[in-house]
Amino acid sequence: MIKQLFSHIVVAISGSEASVLAAKYAVVMAKQYHCRLSAVYVVDTATIRQLTLSKIFIQEESQEYERSLEANGERYLSFVEELARAKGVKAEREIRRGAVYTEILKIADEKKADLIILGGWEKDRSARDTFSYAHREIMVYAKCSVLLVKEPNVDLIYKQA
Repeated sequence: MIKQLFSHIVVAISGSEASVLAAKYAVVMAKQYHCRLSAVYVVDTATIRQLTLSKIFIQEESQEYERSLEANGERYLSFVEELARAKGVKAEREIRRGAVYTEILKIADEKKADLIILGGWEKDRSARDTFSYAHREIMVYAKCSVLLVKEPNVDLIYKQA
């Protein structure tokens, strides 16, 4: 008998529209494959540290910005939990601190995830921005499969699930 394709999915949440669509897609997959779902938001302290060292932020600004990112992360993860609950799926949630790609890869390893789901690039974002870099690093170094959600009808798929 063939092993189930997916038993644990990790979805990376950044608050972008693309990551929300990825979360909806992950909820549908978790429901269809009867697997566990972990939603992860990373407070990008690595970039904050770089901005502080480059004197773009002063220490107080970086601390305030970090608190703001953490509060945003809590809101985004609560929203993902609501999306999952509406479809009868339990979503574990976690906020991490560090470099985005490092923390996503760590949690995927810790949870023994079979799949990492990422939101596709948004039209108004540069391919050189921080999240694009993190996506590339995750795709290159992940020990499990990585799915980049570019499905144009995610909202419809989610509603029908």
